[in-house]
Amino acid sequence: MILTRRAALVTAAVTPFAIGRARAADTLKIGVIAPLTGVVAEPGRIQLNSLRLAAAKINAAGGVMGKPVELLVEDDASSNPGAVLAFSRLAQNQDIVGFIGSIRSTVMNAMAPDMLKLGKPVMFGGTDPTLTHQGNPWLFRCRPNDSYSARVIADFCVNSLKLKKVALVHSTDAFGTGGKNALLPNLAKMGVEPVLVQGYANNQPDFTPVVQAVKQSGADVLTSYFTNEPDCAIFARQLRQLGVRTPWVGSPSVQSPVTRGLAKNALYGTYAVADFVEDSNPQALSFANDYRAAHKESPDSGWTYDGLMILTKAITDAKSTDPTKIRAAILAIKKYAGTEGEYNFDANGDGLHGYNIVVNNNDKIEYKQHIEFTD
Repeated sequence: MILTRRAALVTAAVTPFAIGRARAADTLKIGVIAPLTGVVAEPGRIQLNSLRLAAAKINAAGGVMGKPVELLVEDDASSNPGAVLAFSRLAQNQDIVGFIGSIRSTVMNAMAPDMLKLGKPVMFGGTDPTLTHQGNPWLFRCRPNDSYSARVIADFCVNSLKLKKVALVHSTDAFGTGGKNALLPNLAKMGVEPVLVQGYANNQPDFTPVVQAVKQSGADVLTSYFTNEPDCAIFARQLRQLGVRTPWVGSPSVQSPVTRGLAKNALYGTYAVADFVEDSNPQALSFANDYRAAHKESPDSGWTYDGLMILTKAITDAKSTDPTKIRAAILAIKKYAGTEGEYNFDANGDGLHGYNIVVNNNDKIEYKQHIEFTD
């Protein structure tokens, strides 16, 4: 069952349980904060669809400790204030045992203090490395953080492409700043100082000044950390319109179906680090096929699917809904085969420790390799 307050979604059962029985039964309630309106509503819709698939699979197998999973959804309106308000609404429901947070690092940073106060597990996708290093024991990341994406980008540019005149374009929000701060020292270790480090504010209608800066920098490779898919698409189109053909190695937004749908052939030939690639493992392919069968489109990630699967596995392993016991059970998870890769949670709450490299071959995302780190 899925409930939402602000997104005008119809309450729907996603279980084989009869509707009357599901309403009467004691359900396992999971709070969900998702961007269902605003600039990133489209990826938010895909993430919620992925959660529905996970809930349906869990409930088809009998639920969790005999209870069907119920998703209680609040719209964050694609903004930090909206996210804080959405979480506060959910936090008032004492029956909620855990949460699915956001893929946006800036949103997670905004909600993190209240999440710490509440003291219940939150599965999230934001990749700012600092989120799991601020003493908040309730945050569990279901994507690799940007300390790993930065290492992969730096290694691929210098050792695979053999290019060292690096331009870096990044959002000035938590995600983009975290990516920049992770990439620069990794380049420095390879003896590379970027020829350009250019920040930008989110939700720009025109990236011409940024593109001109890249063009005039003399860079032979472009790297980027874009937060919002529409921004990335506008930048890509203007980059090509102004004649910049520099090889581009970007964060996951470069290969997102949403970005590709907006940018079209402007992204052909680009590289990206990608946490989710359906050809990278059997779980990802199975999930992608199920998603396409249900929604007639491809998913852009599997982290919300993994997040709900892992959270409910931890509750089952703990045989309890006590937050402390669930937390311990999550941290004990090792070698869990998810759609995003093999989860091995460390003491900080990071579950994944590597990235895939992909290339956009005429709008077909081709998996090249996976790079995993053990340190």
